[in-house]
Amino acid sequence: MRCPRCQHNNSRVIDSRSVNDGRAIRRRRECEECGFRFTTFEKIEVLPLLVIKKNGTREEFNRDKILRGLVRSAEKRPVPIKKMEEIANKVENKIRASGESEVSTKLIGEYVMDYLAEVDEIAYIRFASVYRQFKDMSTFMAELQEIMEKNDQADRQDEKDELKKNRSADE
Repeated sequence: MRCPRCQHNNSRVIDSRSVNDGRAIRRRRECEECGFRFTTFEKIEVLPLLVIKKNGTREEFNRDKILRGLVRSAEKRPVPIKKMEEIANKVENKIRASGESEVSTKLIGEYVMDYLAEVDEIAYIRFASVYRQFKDMSTFMAELQEIMEKNDQADRQDEKDELKKNRSADE
């Protein structure tokens, strides 16, 4: 790495730290010639990811759009911004891990809803109502019914697990 002060081409790394959730490395360096210390950042070069919108147009993926949608859906809800950023990161990582260079807004929305449903049901319904563009009350009610059924199944499973735990403790 070239020294910004003397332009000498050799420097040594003094310290390395991960930044941006492991997406980059911050390196503290020292010039071997003049002793000047400076910081560099190293990150993976990612190929551009295109989003195919509902009308067929394409635009570059923008994680901030996901985050804005999450913030709007979780407005006045007890969902910390850190959790919303975590969801946006998980969605982006899942999309990039697929290896595809183009992804539909439909798939992105489904990923967001999967993660959001685990965090806050009201925020999930708000996001789904905009994303799925509920045409009428019956569509909205069908979505609510689906959430209620999932909750009932989870509650029944919790009860079964508790019974097994109690039986094991009694024996």
